[in-house]
Amino acid sequence: MKTLLDYNARYPPFWRAKRMSGHVFVTRIIPAPGLDRVRDYCTEMDIALDVWGERLPPPYEVLCARASGAVGVVTTVNDRIDAFFMNGVGATLRVISQMAVGVDNIDLGAARARSIAIGHTPGVLTDATADLTFALLLASARRLYESTRYIEEGEWLTWAPAELLGADISGATLGVIGYGRIGQAVARRARAFDMRVLAYSPSLIPGTEVSGADTVSLDRLLRESDFVSLHCPLNDHTRHLIDADALAKMQPSARLINTARGGVVDTAALYEALITGGLAGAALDVTDPEPLPADHPLMKLHNVIVVPHIGSATVATRDRMALMTADNLIAGLRGDPLPHAVG
Repeated sequence: MKTLLDYNARYPPFWRAKRMSGHVFVTRIIPAPGLDRVRDYCTEMDIALDVWGERLPPPYEVLCARASGAVGVVTTVNDRIDAFFMNGVGATLRVISQMAVGVDNIDLGAARARSIAIGHTPGVLTDATADLTFALLLASARRLYESTRYIEEGEWLTWAPAELLGADISGATLGVIGYGRIGQAVARRARAFDMRVLAYSPSLIPGTEVSGADTVSLDRLLRESDFVSLHCPLNDHTRHLIDADALAKMQPSARLINTARGGVVDTAALYEALITGGLAGAALDVTDPEPLPADHPLMKLHNVIVVPHIGSATVATRDRMALMTADNLIAGLRGDPLPHAVG
């Protein structure tokens, strides 16, 4: 397994004489296929490359300082890319290439006003994220985390016919909020388990025919679903979409799965529902705040599974994302249309 020191030795920040005014700043170490492609292009074109090599993302002030005068920036969802940042970088900035599908951390209006191309990595992580979603659903339904803690706490004395009883998946109803690529991929997996699937998206009129699901209102989905899985983007309309009112509409036996964005869920309201019996369980790949502090009240609950934003974390998926990120960056530096531009 590569260590941080290995990566820092392979990709040290370097500055060199260059034909193109400005440099490229990469805000995190991305998988080698993509980073090698960026490094090779910068070497070929005699462009300076600066790679942030720490485990934590650069603080905002450092991000702004290191990117100042850059022609291109590779970002992640942890980076705040706003108008102030763009003004600080200056008129040299041609392209921002984000290694993620979501771009809610980027002020797209400010970028368009400055003619800065924005790239992302859509489509490639659909199956990996859908797989993790279903893994979390299964783990929550069958109380796997609770069972592990049960053993660790010395509670496993013998086979117990009335303890750690979970929820059936076959025949259960899954509500999918956000019926894009990932939501549809989750629905396909659910059908293999003989689940009934309800779908809600603002663009879907209830009763409209879609593949693999019945389209319904959000209220009906919340009331009828045994499992609710979130796959919508984070924006002004979806922030805290799952708040105290939404949670109160769910069945007490229901479970919430979130592999979308942490801000879609009101964390305080979720905690309250879980401790008062309003909800049977939750499984979260994303949180608000993110990362969730180890001493956060949610982390103390046995009926909550939290994993550290690993929806796309397979070798093949992250390698493809890194290559897409590199291709977007290079196209932007060349002045060509980005192959995976944000619409």
